[in-house]
Amino acid sequence: MTQDESTLIHREYVSGRPFEAVIEAFEAVVGTLDDASLQEAVTASSDEAGFEARLRAFEGSSGFMKFFVADHGAWLARVGQKARARMYVIGNPLIARTMLRHDVAMGLHVPVRVLIYEHRGDGKCHLGYDVPSSLMARLGNEELLVAARKLDDKLARLAEQVTGDSARG
Repeated sequence: MTQDESTLIHREYVSGRPFEAVIEAFEAVVGTLDDASLQEAVTASSDEAGFEARLRAFEGSSGFMKFFVADHGAWLARVGQKARARMYVIGNPLIARTMLRHDVAMGLHVPVRVLIYEHRGDGKCHLGYDVPSSLMARLGNEELLVAARKLDDKLARLAEQVTGDSARG
């Protein structure tokens, strides 16, 4: 076993928009790709161009696709806690390949997780995620970091678009 430590950068956006409006804006620009559709695209494609064309059909206008949603608020209500929070797993295999080609170990960090939640302290809608390049820095691969920073920028644009805020943190 090996173990290392690295510095994580977390970004948090605070929106003046209500929780529902941020969720609606987010879901409007992020496409959906479920497991069955991904497997179908893999099976039906005989080459890179065909695979890419099939995947592009699932992209939202942001260039991202939603793979999974955990509505924490829904299940927390069943255990007596009131919260509004949804965690999304988003990404795009066409973006991931730009990083995986440099080091397949970065597959641990893509797709990425985004949490949209109503903060108990300030009552405002927050959108947070861990910056991908900070998660991948420990791999020590400069080409990978260049590609990961492009993903960082793409995530920042998405967050700013749906929240109307720029990053803090």
